Amino acid sequence: MHSVERNLRTRDGLNLFVQEWAPDSKPRAVVCLVHGHGEHVGRYAHVAEALTAAGFALHGFDQRGHGRSEGARGHTPSYDALLDDIEDFLAQVAENQPNLPRFLYGHSMGGNLVINYALRRRPSLAGVIATGPWLRLAFEPPRLKVTLGMAMNRILPGFTQTSGLETAALSRDPDVVRAYENDPLVHDKISARLFVSMYESGLWALEHAAEFPLPLLLMHGTADRLTSAQASEEFARRADERVTLRLWEGWYHEIHNEPEKEEVFQVMVAWLSEHL
Repeated sequence: MHSVERNLRTRDGLNLFVQEWAPDSKPRAVVCLVHGHGEHVGRYAHVAEALTAAGFALHGFDQRGHGRSEGARGHTPSYDALLDDIEDFLAQVAENQPNLPRFLYGHSMGGNLVINYALRRRPSLAGVIATGPWLRLAFEPPRLKVTLGMAMNRILPGFTQTSGLETAALSRDPDVVRAYENDPLVHDKISARLFVSMYESGLWALEHAAEFPLPLLLMHGTADRLTSAQASEEFARRADERVTLRLWEGWYHEIHNEPEKEEVFQVMVAWLSEHL
């Protein structure tokens, strides 16, 4: 496996950090990663190891306001700006890896984005993988915080609060939780605009699930306390035959960081191989 770092310029002038991992031989396909809220693409190096060992490249970028990318922490000017960033990232991948099948892979907030991107932009892709997608939260956020977020979205969309993320709910592996808590590139900021955008787009995706246009591998831990596994089940029921649903009994939010994560990688590689 070898790795390359790049930059991606957004339509509104931000520099986004791009990380690429590739096998030493020609890849079978490229998996294009969209990470979750508050984190960054560097947390997926072990996923890259598993995928490159199976012949797949993994390319990802730190979303605006995250990791080593520019932008106010945890903020976006609009939901469309996030979708535009994905579109431009996919174009960069196609330019650097022409004639290779592309898969879009998103976790948590990234899962919300890749599902909505497929529904709204109708891209030419081989398929989509979504893990623990933020379609609905697994808990009801404090009513005051929601009300304040909705109000500030209208009058001061950049107003930022702490997310209140329960880090212990990320993984059953305490080393993963510790590493997350000590990671200087991780943050817990979320703006009114980003929260409302994600909240509303998750519900929109559920309403439009029957229109999903691509093969989808949808995976969720049943003990996820951050995003709703029930919402993933609901999406799969509505989208029907295009969706392969895999629920991991008793697993937490980051299924790719659970003690049994190798099982997840095996399922991913088998599904990717089947849809080449």
